[in-house]
Amino acid sequence: MIIEIGTKNYSDDRLKIKMAMSHMESLLSAYNGYILNDPTEKLGWTFFKMALKPELQFGIEQKFSDMINKYTWSNPTDKFAKFMTDYFNSKGCQVKVSVVPD
Repeated sequence: MIIEIGTKNYSDDRLKIKMAMSHMESLLSAYNGYILNDPTEKLGWTFFKMALKPELQFGIEQKFSDMINKYTWSNPTDKFAKFMTDYFNSKGCQVKVSVVPD
C-alpha cells in the first residue's frame, strides 16, 4: 500500500513520522516496513509518499482493527488513511494522509 502524506512543516514532521514509524515497527516486530519517497511542494504544502510493506500494513490492520473499524468512512482504505492521520497527529505531526489508488 502507498500512502501520501501532506504537511506544512516538512522538516519537523518528516523526523516525527520516522520516529512514529519506528515505534510502530517495534510494536509490531515488522522492521524496515516502509520506504519514504522524495517530497514535492504545492501551495504551501509538502507531499511525499510512503510505501508500506505488506507485513507492516497487515500488522497495523490486525493490531488496530478495533480502532480502524470505528471510523465512519465507507471503505477500508479511507478508514486506514484516517487512522494513520490520527496516529501521526498523536505523535505531534500535523499531517493529512490519503491512500494512493492502485
